[in-house]
Amino acid sequence: MSIQSDLSAAVGHTPLIRLRHASELTGCEVLAKAEMLNPGGSIKDRTALGLVLDAEQRGQLLPGGVIVEGTAGNTGIGLALVGASRGHRTVIFMPNTQSAEKIAALKMAGADVHLVPAVPYSDPNHYSHHARRYAETQNVAKAGSAWFANQFDNTANRDYHTATTAVEIWEQTAGAVDGFVCSAGTGGTLAGVAFGLKARKPGVRIALSDPTGSALANYILHGELAASGNSISEGIGSSRITANFDGAPIDTAYSIPDTESVPLLHQLLEAEGWCVGGSSGVNMAGAIRLARELGPGHTVVTILADAGTRYQAKLFNPPFLREKGIPVPAWLDRAFPTTPTRATAA
Repeated sequence: MSIQSDLSAAVGHTPLIRLRHASELTGCEVLAKAEMLNPGGSIKDRTALGLVLDAEQRGQLLPGGVIVEGTAGNTGIGLALVGASRGHRTVIFMPNTQSAEKIAALKMAGADVHLVPAVPYSDPNHYSHHARRYAETQNVAKAGSAWFANQFDNTANRDYHTATTAVEIWEQTAGAVDGFVCSAGTGGTLAGVAFGLKARKPGVRIALSDPTGSALANYILHGELAASGNSISEGIGSSRITANFDGAPIDTAYSIPDTESVPLLHQLLEAEGWCVGGSSGVNMAGAIRLARELGPGHTVVTILADAGTRYQAKLFNPPFLREKGIPVPAWLDRAFPTTPTRATAA
């Protein structure tokens, strides 16, 4: 008999699946961790659990304490669910440009959600700074009552991916992994897996798949934070180097336009049955590029980070996609012929 003791114990150990189209296209085995199968529906359940466990062990998050975080959505959902399973309440500050589906999911998970204008990190009104100040205020009123998770610069994030995600990939491929690629928001997944795989196989190729509008790809390739363009992707890309991303052993980077990534996720749903979000499309595009660089016969692993159902108003909305110059597949036009345009770009 195999029984999980609680929600926390059900996080991780996700299946590694073969992406048929990407594999046939490149002659490689292109594989993906199906992270949308975590209890909260995304890879950020791992991040949330790693942060919470570390804070509890250090005495920073006390029994019955309040978890406070600034997040684009998925980390907040993970924190709310993991927190609830461990007796904590969660307060989330979130940019108001995020999908209505993710905002609703946060509220359904029991989080106290505060929507704030989307501004650069350098602005004192950035959602992460709002969260930090809120936690500080709560602790002035009652010492130790609130804990700021700080997912971007708390390296317990990447450490947990080194200890879990990287280990699972290594074991599931029996050490045959030749390359790993994914996008970065906090940088925790990419950096953590990179450290974990490089420790076991120094020659493994690590690549960043970055949406246009983010400065990280240019930083990896040229050492300068510079960007052009924009993307409808949520929760990935950055204009700064976080503590989690800093020093990660990344070998190369790709800048991925929406016109390349979004059609891949549409195709994955139509032909292979997996409904995934925008970051997964960016990841798949990067995996195909890396596989082509390595050549036929190699094994490349990436991440399917969350489900596409959290982005229906953008990724599966024909009028919105056309406004952004993104191709609309015929099946999507038939399914939603009069879908209103109610989303805005992230």
